Amino acid sequence: MEKENLAVYAVKSDETLGRKYQETEHPLRTPFQRDRDRIIHSTAFRRLEYKTQVFIYYEGDYYRNRLTHTLEVQQLARTIARVLKVNEDLVEAVSLAHDLGHTPFGHKGESVLNEIMKEKGYGGFEHNSHGLKVVDALERRTAQYPGLNLTYEVREGIIRHSTSYDVPKREGMEEFAEFPSASVETQIVNLCDEIAYTCHDLDDGIKSEIIKSMDLEAMALWREIEEMTEEDAPDQGLKRRLMIRNFINYLVSDLVEESTKNIKESGIGSAVDARKLKRQLISHSAGMKIKHAELRKFLEDNMYFHYRVIRMAQKAARIIKDLFYAYLSEPKQLPPGTQIRLQYEPKEIVICDYIAGMTDRFAHLEHQKLFDPHTLV
Repeated sequence: MEKENLAVYAVKSDETLGRKYQETEHPLRTPFQRDRDRIIHSTAFRRLEYKTQVFIYYEGDYYRNRLTHTLEVQQLARTIARVLKVNEDLVEAVSLAHDLGHTPFGHKGESVLNEIMKEKGYGGFEHNSHGLKVVDALERRTAQYPGLNLTYEVREGIIRHSTSYDVPKREGMEEFAEFPSASVETQIVNLCDEIAYTCHDLDDGIKSEIIKSMDLEAMALWREIEEMTEEDAPDQGLKRRLMIRNFINYLVSDLVEESTKNIKESGIGSAVDARKLKRQLISHSAGMKIKHAELRKFLEDNMYFHYRVIRMAQKAARIIKDLFYAYLSEPKQLPPGTQIRLQYEPKEIVICDYIAGMTDRFAHLEHQKLFDPHTLV
């Protein structure tokens, strides 16, 4: 069915570069479907529900968390994959896995752990590399091998996840260095991540009243979308939702149109040809790149650096640092299952992995247990 229905540049299931540990594939599901299911049933995936996107969970139930963001990326990526006739199963698996390495408290938690691990001489912390470690080693589904034993293509999608805010490190990329570019499927997920977080962070910013209507009018892209939104909205809440919907559709339509043109002009005849290219096939048009960059700059100026968001981030930083150095001073405070690793791994790495796996809620509770004398341990 894949050979009949997918484009020549799509990754086919029977062309997978395989798994680290050989196993018999399932008679009813493709390798990428199995990867998707392993990701969904993993502990790391479930924890995404209580990991920060922008607003920490106790700020309100409406705002996106890392799990809802992941599902929104998956939705957009599958739509584009179907239009471009590439492997939807692979796109879905990569979408669901792309944020598994995120720490509690979003990018602030990552930057704090990165700073600490650099100081300790371990090269820092980066969520793509950690995401690969999660699926390769920290998760466990069988006694035969560590990790989830995902296919090369899904693991590549994790380590080569790249957006304006996610720049892959060279360390950990050696296994994937044969090709200059990632698969078309991974490229789709990368761009859908940007579309999802810019549009939905904007939605959350407006809902929280951190972003004001008068501020939006200064942005050319917002004015364009406003002109496209012809439906009558009886209230501001509905107008916001209509605007965000049209915003996403505008960005996705441009991405499909430009990517179709790029693929046609490239003349590629296989998935390997796509990987060998030094330029990305999936992209926005030049004009849309400028407009999207303006949107990202707007979010930085008006939302990500808003005093309320900064306060949340600074509280998060203190919690992460307190936990790390408390465990470092006495590693026996770690749970027994984690302490086992101390017998053969540096305590800094064990502590870093343990904290990175926490949810926001668990990190708060653990901080109270360790530092509040009135909280039961």
